[in-house]
Amino acid sequence: MERKLKVCIEKWPLRRPFRISRGSKVEAEVIVVELSNGNLVGRGECVPYPRYGETVDGVVASIDEFSSKIEAGLSRLELNQEMVAGAARNALDTSLWDLEAKKKGKRVWDLIGCAEPKSVVTAETIGLDTVKSMAEEAYRLRDSPLIKVKLDNQAVIPRLAAIRGNAPLATLIVDPNEGWSISDLFDLSSELETLGVAMIEQPLPAEFDEDLLDYSCSIPICADESCHTTADLPNLKRKYNMINIKLDKTGGLTEALILAAQAKKTKLKIMLGCMIGTSLAMAPSMLLTEMADFVDLDGPLLLRNDRNPGLEFKDGKIFPPNSKVWG
Repeated sequence: MERKLKVCIEKWPLRRPFRISRGSKVEAEVIVVELSNGNLVGRGECVPYPRYGETVDGVVASIDEFSSKIEAGLSRLELNQEMVAGAARNALDTSLWDLEAKKKGKRVWDLIGCAEPKSVVTAETIGLDTVKSMAEEAYRLRDSPLIKVKLDNQAVIPRLAAIRGNAPLATLIVDPNEGWSISDLFDLSSELETLGVAMIEQPLPAEFDEDLLDYSCSIPICADESCHTTADLPNLKRKYNMINIKLDKTGGLTEALILAAQAKKTKLKIMLGCMIGTSLAMAPSMLLTEMADFVDLDGPLLLRNDRNPGLEFKDGKIFPPNSKVWG
């Protein structure tokens, strides 16, 4: 029976405006692929990201370009070879995984041959805002075991000190989204250590990665914008201690599994990240949590409402998807 592919654009309002060093947003605009085969439907969700030159219309066009091949039976491995990494391939790849699981009556982790995922601690994110507002958000999250803080290069220490004061027991990771210079990094290092920051995510613009060769600190540095697929790993040597794996960067779970395995071989630690999307976008990443040192899959918590059914979040943890969500 021939497959049928359907593409939908959805808009999900955020709980509150979310700001990072590059800008702010009030809604998540996502693209959902539904791949049907008879009565079975596999789904995948992606989030186009302007930082990587993606637009909603452009990603939809890329999906449409491959729709006839997908409907004719293109496999995940063939898709991985023929389509460039990015949001479009992610939506197609994860819909193929979901459909295959439904056709075989198995969960995706059984298809992969890995352990069934367990609940894990996920970061909960504080967006860039005034010192007062970020402190208030930290107080709301004071019982969360892991907090991720979005920053630019202004009032870094006052913001973090206020957050630490209101969430004294939380592990803190910080993400300037390429908003710092190497001078900022050197100047801030000792105070970040004093505040107990456990990891710094992509402090410099990706094009200035070479500057990190001269930097040394006890706080691990994680590559986000600098690492998309396995092909990027050789360029990270002696610059980063960790990589952030996001399915919208890898172009799906298929490449993410390869990237995670290769990262482990090269002694890089792993963070699992996400764009702001619904539980459908987060669910495939749960297959990688066993290999991760940090998990940051809180996208649905930033939305006013999530899908129903969606993933369960409780006491700072994210729980594996049931088959009605994905996989």
